Amino acid sequence: MDTTYDLIVIGSGPGGYVCAIRAAQLGLKTAIVEKRRTYGGTCLNVGCIPSKALLHASELYEEAGHGFARLGIKVSPELDLKKMLAFKDEGVKGNVDGVAFLIKKNKIDPFHGAGRIVKPGRVEVTGADGAQTVLEARAIVIATGSDVARLPGIEIDETEIVSSTGALALQSVPERLLVVGAGVIGLELGSVWRRLGSKVTVVEYLDRILPGMDGEVATALERIYTKQGIAFRLGTKVAGVARTEGGLDVTVEPAQGGAQDHLEADVVLVAIGRVPFTDGLGLDDVGVVRDDKGRIAVNGQFQTNVTGIYAIGDVIAGPMLAHKAEDEGIAVAEVLAGQAGQVNHDVIPSVIYTTPEVASVGKTEDELKAAEIAYTVGKFPFLANGRAKVNKTTDGFVKVLADAETDRILGVHIIGANASELIAEAAVLMEFSGSAEDLARTCHAHPTLSEAVKEAALAVAKRAIHM
Repeated sequence: MDTTYDLIVIGSGPGGYVCAIRAAQLGLKTAIVEKRRTYGGTCLNVGCIPSKALLHASELYEEAGHGFARLGIKVSPELDLKKMLAFKDEGVKGNVDGVAFLIKKNKIDPFHGAGRIVKPGRVEVTGADGAQTVLEARAIVIATGSDVARLPGIEIDETEIVSSTGALALQSVPERLLVVGAGVIGLELGSVWRRLGSKVTVVEYLDRILPGMDGEVATALERIYTKQGIAFRLGTKVAGVARTEGGLDVTVEPAQGGAQDHLEADVVLVAIGRVPFTDGLGLDDVGVVRDDKGRIAVNGQFQTNVTGIYAIGDVIAGPMLAHKAEDEGIAVAEVLAGQAGQVNHDVIPSVIYTTPEVASVGKTEDELKAAEIAYTVGKFPFLANGRAKVNKTTDGFVKVLADAETDRILGVHIIGANASELIAEAAVLMEFSGSAEDLARTCHAHPTLSEAVKEAALAVAKRAIHM
């Protein structure tokens, strides 16, 4: 096999494999390097995909046990956790096999092993058996993703003290689950095990959940999650975890200092965020610059300070989201092919896949206030939406933020059923610099949840119909 390429992509997560496919489509001879035996990176193997499978299954389990009766359906569900985990694994296999098919279809050369940049244009791949292969290319894209952030002094064993990886594979439902971190990962996985029977407590260092999210949305969600049975200890830090005969003894204390307290748990989930994965890539040897958070520094075309070396996804600044990495992968492939690839980082939606779902795109009110941008707010509750009322999914609301002068939509925030799908029309409109009036004048099918998005746009001008 010829080992000289136009492009070598290190990492086959959403950013990496999409970058490789787009490059191949554009006629670039492409290789992809992946340390796992399977493609798809964290997202497909131990992240977004398996977590969504368990979220879906656990939601149906809870609905069958507590929600079906009001619909006139009498059932008594029984949890088969082994089969539920098998359902998750089946979904993962289907997705990673799909990526393998796409890599083969697009005639991308795969190399399994740890990739290391020896010098610009040269990558050394060390296989599981220690055998080394040297690849050469005009360009290298680093798409190695991220790893779980760890708490000092607390060792993750993936059995009792787990990361998100271990939390996706627990072999029994823990009686008491303590989640460290009230971010997206902690709340999603905490909600899975809460629905399956765990008593869940979330400990968060800050005095609010979901840092970075719209403040009103976060407050509403905390109220909803509390009603569902999740307990919160905010403004609190974990000082230590000790194993006892009865399980785990978790020492906590106020974030700003004070008297310590003790919480008991059977499993502790450490979900305090993720950090760029750049270990072993040889970045220091070739002089690739990183920032104070360990992220690779790139310009507007995703090029590092070293000619011919690019980076995308979780290893660079910006939200650690699969779809952000995908768009960056496409953009850099197009740049390498002589096209004008670009990503609008102001219009990247984010989603929390709890019940109800949460989705947002664009600016929050806090961000607009900090930037001293005058804005108007349109808000509409799902309680006033016909489809939500008849389906008994009335928790939440839609909030539209528009420029006070131009009416251009600056941000949309949704709490409610199917928020992950509803956010797409807001993203499309914002991509075309649309206004609240544009959205308000667009006919939406009835009865649908999407009508709440239209009504929120109408509410910007204080003319919502159904409230």
